[in-house]
Amino acid sequence: MYVIVVGGGKVGYYLTKALTQEGHEVLLIERDPRRVAQLTEELGEQVFLGYGDEMRTMRQAGANRADVIVAVTGGDEDNLIICQMARRCFQTPRVIARVNYPKNRALFDRFGIDHVISSTEAILMMVEQQIPSGHVIPLAALKEGNLEIVEIEVDAESPALGKTLAQLNLPEGTSVISIVRQGRAIVPQADTDVREGDTVIVLTEIRRSGEMRRTFTKAA
Repeated sequence: MYVIVVGGGKVGYYLTKALTQEGHEVLLIERDPRRVAQLTEELGEQVFLGYGDEMRTMRQAGANRADVIVAVTGGDEDNLIICQMARRCFQTPRVIARVNYPKNRALFDRFGIDHVISSTEAILMMVEQQIPSGHVIPLAALKEGNLEIVEIEVDAESPALGKTLAQLNLPEGTSVISIVRQGRAIVPQADTDVREGDTVIVLTEIRRSGEMRRTFTKAA
């Protein structure tokens, strides 16, 4: 599957890594040359400098053959334009948009965007359902989907402390995408150990989120 991700921020970066680890062909489009230089150091040719809301950029990126286009920039207007272009000009089978301001969600729904991501709504849902979050923070959740990306802060009481990823016995459908340690993101391996102060980025099935939470956080 060929996926184009537009927006090289935290969400776009981790999404690109997760999809790549799953074996998909992924291209990440970012407009900021300095950010592109940073991303290229790790992702190489998967990073493309350009404006995702411009037809020329999307043509060069091969949007005509993309199976999925995901717009996760920091601007709702840009994300809507990108998804509309993907739909109307490239007949992309599936488009996904990030909504930064929940009040704009109705607009995306009106234009028929397949899936809308709103981390604000995900957090609100946790509060309304009285789900104890502890040190687990959702970064993104797919509307009507079954996956979420969460950020976990590892403290001194974490049951995962000192263990390698291979020793954690993670739930089925769960994958550690990255670990941020002392301000630096690393690509974890099976023998990577979990340390106090780590920020662990996890892609998990929503139905497994409780089990995943217990792997990294002390039960209340």
